[in-house]
Amino acid sequence: LMVWLRRTTHYLFIVVVAVNSTLLTINAGDYIFYTDWAWTSFVVFSISQSTMLVVGAIYYMLFTGVPGTATYYATIMTIYTWVAKGAWFALGYPYDFIAVPVWIPSAMLLDLTYWATRRNKHAAIIIGGTLVGLSLPLFNMINLLLVRDPLEMAFTYPRPTLPPYMTPIEPQVGKFYNSPVALGSGAGAVLSVPIAALGAKLNTWTYRWMAA
Repeated sequence: LMVWLRRTTHYLFIVVVAVNSTLLTINAGDYIFYTDWAWTSFVVFSISQSTMLVVGAIYYMLFTGVPGTATYYATIMTIYTWVAKGAWFALGYPYDFIAVPVWIPSAMLLDLTYWATRRNKHAAIIIGGTLVGLSLPLFNMINLLLVRDPLEMAFTYPRPTLPPYMTPIEPQVGKFYNSPVALGSGAGAVLSVPIAALGAKLNTWTYRWMAA
């Protein structure tokens, strides 16, 4: 019974934290950080999403010791975001008003790394973290290319609570960097590794706390 209760508690924690991670995306001004600013701040978005995903996914993957947990974590985030998308659609906003970030393929790469290296924690941190940072900007740019112009949505449906300094502006991509995907992948690959290490360390601290 106690083993069953512990396992149930582990997976309940995954659901709770994955939902809260998704809320971080939602509460950044009702998806303004993604939908409105996707073209102008794609690099910043890529870094924030890859690090947010990797810290929670590797934490719970190492917590359970089961390859596949990272994908499970990302799937919960995706489902919850689609529920939010449906809620906005029910309020009368267009279907493209919210673009759901693509987390699952990157989480699958993390799981595959953990599985292929025979549950090697350090390989998951270094290789898996790098793969998440490299892949997430690519998957999300493909995702954006399939969505109607986010800036059109931003100007047509402005947020009533939006402060003036957050008003969407026309992108000047070539003026600052030529490839937001390449820059996002490079920065994400570097930063996701220490953040993955942080997730692994949080797992260690959790076990020590449970044993106390």
